[in-house]
Amino acid sequence: MQYLSDKNLAIRYDVCRTTIWRWTRTGKFPKPVKLGGATRWRLSDIETWEQKQ
Repeated sequence: MQYLSDKNLAIRYDVCRTTIWRWTRTGKFPKPVKLGGATRWRLSDIETWEQKQ
């Protein structure tokens, strides 16, 4: 399974990292998962979300 960081997602959508967190906080974006001390998003969740947009 592949995971993306907020930095990777910011690059993918050409937005700042703060925007990724705002989308997540307001429920407009998939929820991240904790991997050790890091927060990441599952690529599969992101791709599913993209298809629904």
